[in-house]
Amino acid sequence: MDLLLWRHAEAEDGEDDMLRRLTERGQKQATAMAGWIRAHQPKDLRIIVSPAVRTQQTAEALNLPFETNRKIGPNACVSELIAASGWPDAAGSVLIIGHQPTLGRMASLLLAGHESDWSVKKGALWWLSNRVRRGDMQTVLRAMIPVELLD
Repeated sequence: MDLLLWRHAEAEDGEDDMLRRLTERGQKQATAMAGWIRAHQPKDLRIIVSPAVRTQQTAEALNLPFETNRKIGPNACVSELIAASGWPDAAGSVLIIGHQPTLGRMASLLLAGHESDWSVKKGALWWLSNRVRRGDMQTVLRAMIPVELLD
């Protein structure tokens, strides 16, 4: 299974966290990363997005069908992302567009074996795969792309 974790692009400040919109810079970040994802996307990609406006706008830059999952919003926990994605047994590939600190905690759990507060920068993409070697399941970091590298 391939699992892509994409943090929403830069958003405006605001009192209602769910209604914060992307800034002009955030729109450019989303467009740049969306172009990279479309050029490299794995087969059978299922896209799951937080209901927050900024994640919805980030997803719209892909111009691909996606589903909204209320359980992976800004206050989600790692177990909710795992359940939504079906990691590690889901068929095909899953892209989750979500929030910190949950994305960083999920990356640390899958790569280091425990939850830590790893930082996933705004607009960045982490691409993980799982494989079995000598009977042991392993998580492999295939790519980690900060959006600044795509400018």
